[in-house]
Amino acid sequence: MPVRLKKLIGTALIVVLVILYALVATTVATYRLADSAWYVHLIYFLVSGVVWVVPAMFLIRWMERPPRRKSER
Repeated sequence: MPVRLKKLIGTALIVVLVILYALVATTVATYRLADSAWYVHLIYFLVSGVVWVVPAMFLIRWMERPPRRKSER
């Protein structure tokens, strides 16, 4: 797969990942943490704000991988 196409696909997937993850994290916080203390909210949003990096890291690693040569296929 050409590098430019991989980067286009990866960028689109990261944008979708961030949007969906933000919606899910906010929905979970709204329904589960409504009556919780402020420090529970702080811990939840600190953790959930960092967790999305893991799948994004794998996508970025895939995007940056050099293309295979035809002789390696």
